[in-house]
Amino acid sequence: MQSLEVFNTLSRKKELFEPLNAPFVGLYVCGPTVYNDVHLGNCRTFISFDLIYRYLVHSGYKVRYVRNITDAGHLEGDRDEGDDKFSKKAKLEQLEPMEIVQKYTLGFHEVLREFNTLPPSIEPTATGHICEQIEMVKKILANGYAYEVNGTVYFDVEKYNKQYDYGQLTNRQLEDLISNTRELGGQDEKRGRLDFALWINAKPEHIMRWPSPWGWGFPGWHIECSAMSSKYLGDVFDIHGGGMDLQATHHTNEIAQSQACNHSAPVKYWMHTNMLTVNGVRMSKTAGNGFLPHELFTGNHDLLEQGYSPMTVRFFMMQAHYRSTLDFSNEALKAAEKGLKRLLGSISLAEKLQPSEKSTVNIKELIDKCYQAMNDDFNSPIVISNLFEASRIANSAFIGKEQLTTSDIVDLKLLFKHFAFDILGLKQEILSENNKVLDDVIAVLIEMRHEAKMKKDFAASDRIREELKKINIILKDTKEGTIWTYEEEI
Repeated sequence: MQSLEVFNTLSRKKELFEPLNAPFVGLYVCGPTVYNDVHLGNCRTFISFDLIYRYLVHSGYKVRYVRNITDAGHLEGDRDEGDDKFSKKAKLEQLEPMEIVQKYTLGFHEVLREFNTLPPSIEPTATGHICEQIEMVKKILANGYAYEVNGTVYFDVEKYNKQYDYGQLTNRQLEDLISNTRELGGQDEKRGRLDFALWINAKPEHIMRWPSPWGWGFPGWHIECSAMSSKYLGDVFDIHGGGMDLQATHHTNEIAQSQACNHSAPVKYWMHTNMLTVNGVRMSKTAGNGFLPHELFTGNHDLLEQGYSPMTVRFFMMQAHYRSTLDFSNEALKAAEKGLKRLLGSISLAEKLQPSEKSTVNIKELIDKCYQAMNDDFNSPIVISNLFEASRIANSAFIGKEQLTTSDIVDLKLLFKHFAFDILGLKQEILSENNKVLDDVIAVLIEMRHEAKMKKDFAASDRIREELKKINIILKDTKEGTIWTYEEEI
């Protein structure tokens, strides 16, 4: 079992990740709010935590991965102003709220299948856990950290902060948070500006509402994750993740709710993915530079010069550390596409390598470097750089510039399998019709070259080899016949 150094948001440093006598590693990731299509920023978060989940499992941990679906509540603003998003969307499209939920949940799952992410162990929904949320609100009230006004229950942030540090996740003082919070119209019920709703009184015409000790209503956004994470992972669990945009409010409030309820900090390690930018500008609807996954796949967007496959996009995202800003541009995506083709070509080529009696490389050292990178806060960019080194070795061995023993070839194949496929989650792209035609054309040329050699027309044989080499198609004669590879740089 590998020893992992992970980044803990609370401590601002990497710490040794060692679950103590736990039956499993508890991993909770805030899932999507399914009232609209999943956006690319969400996808980066889920792809990043798919990498983390895959590596924990590969390293021998038993992992319970919980990723929730938000299908109730979630007001327009973080401070509980505005309308319920699901009710608003349902009225707009003249559908039942659960039709909206089903439509976008299916779309979310389809997008993540395209990106080859593994499903979580449990995917609970907010509407399926109303009872648990009500019980948690009751406990927080009983512990004195909440108050009820006209059927709405608010969390008392200032009272909580007297015993605990409310701003610990983002290292901010309560006074600064209050001074930077605007006054909200119609929120006279609250005792403090930072107070947030745990349970919200619903008007009679509200579509999604449930009975509670405080009347008919629906849960606040923040309470759902606290209730579901504690149910499936316990009051204290190992890793909680999400996008960095959730730190300041959602995750800060999660900590407060859970601590106020259970008198203990809920999470050992907080991990957050960074934002996406497009040509250096933050990706957002208001900036007009945001695009959905299917637009990225088809190229059907003004900012895109072409479409990019899901594996190209996944590979592109892995080239930046999950805590680093990731900038989308056509140039960067094309470079990722080219690099992925090269890597996958080398992986296929490794199956054709012939062993030598001696070795000129150290594959085990390369494998160790990949593990060291993953153990250092899941550093996928370093893993990819080592995979490209493995790619170079495979290509060089194919044309005789490097020598690999049988053991080296086995290790090389394992390196590709474990890190490219099992951990990074890449998969071989399906051959297009053009690729199949290319295969057939080269097969014909190889046969023509073979016939020329049989007739001792070595000039024609050499010319076929050299002409193919000019377009980066390399032929190699083996005991089993002639094999070929396409490589832009060897």
